[in-house]
Amino acid sequence: MAAVRLQDVATRAGVSQATASRVLNGSSRVPGEGVADRVRAAAAELGYVANAQAQALARSSTGLIGLVVHDIADPYFSSIVQGVQTAAREAGKLVLLASTQRDFDVERESVSTFISHRADAIILAGSRQSGDLDRDLEKECARYLDNNGKVVVIGQPLSFGAAVEPENHAASAQLAHALLAQGHREFAVIGGPGHIRTAVDRRNGFVEALASQGVTPLVEIAGDFSRDGGFSAARRLAAALDLRHGQAARNGAPCVFAVSDVMAIGAIAAWRELGLAVPEDVCVAGFDDIPTLRDHVPGLSTVALALVEIGERAVALALDDSATATQVHEFVPGRVILRDSSDFRTV
Repeated sequence: MAAVRLQDVATRAGVSQATASRVLNGSSRVPGEGVADRVRAAAAELGYVANAQAQALARSSTGLIGLVVHDIADPYFSSIVQGVQTAAREAGKLVLLASTQRDFDVERESVSTFISHRADAIILAGSRQSGDLDRDLEKECARYLDNNGKVVVIGQPLSFGAAVEPENHAASAQLAHALLAQGHREFAVIGGPGHIRTAVDRRNGFVEALASQGVTPLVEIAGDFSRDGGFSAARRLAAALDLRHGQAARNGAPCVFAVSDVMAIGAIAAWRELGLAVPEDVCVAGFDDIPTLRDHVPGLSTVALALVEIGERAVALALDDSATATQVHEFVPGRVILRDSSDFRTV
């Protein structure tokens, strides 16, 4: 059976094809109510399916928001996606999602695809990398921005577009001071890759705050910015510190800062395999307060970010048509939460 054409609808309604198009594709030039009602009734009777590309041309908007994240399986990003989708739905927009696994060639290709689909706005969620990669992305976006496209970054700002940036450096410093106030004096750090700016900012904020109080980490181990990266780094850290079950009762448990919650969870799993208990043998704190921590025992000390609200705020900036919105740079504070994982006094 042949697909119903727009001309078929126009004929049934007794109007021109141009008039039928204006009614069904959302043009601002809508004919009288009686005519519009006839066209819609004819479309319903014939089972006509509107052409999304034609609607986009008529409305000068596709109703699409492109969202790029590093890893949709990471609770950090899935929480941001939840916020973006909620705000987009309320605004009558549909979200196109791409997950890059931190491959910046894939990120650039995803942005190019969103541009070719004439997305109304593009949101890039995740840490920026050091080096020339962002300059390549800027070239990709140049014509898109010249044609009234909008770009919003969740993370460190680019040289173009708006940004919603968590205060990673300051919040990590606040966590360090809170752990010092809790009585800790021996620290170690599980950091991320040196080219991931979020990992670097969090590590630097924590270590610099310790230094301001005359404290230096016993050891720093870097790993991939993931659960498995935390697992691997924790095993190496245990060897470097010669951590053994029961040793902390004599010498005190060192406190390890992992620069993300998923790395901290991986670290705890690694120590468990080695026969080490948290917080009895080693204390640990993370960063993000991802939703899965609600079911984690012991409760993980961390820095809470309002991840869902961050996603919602990015959509608000992406859909803000004011002249200044394209260069807005908003900061999102973190909130320190101390739980059992860092409280050696409960042992």
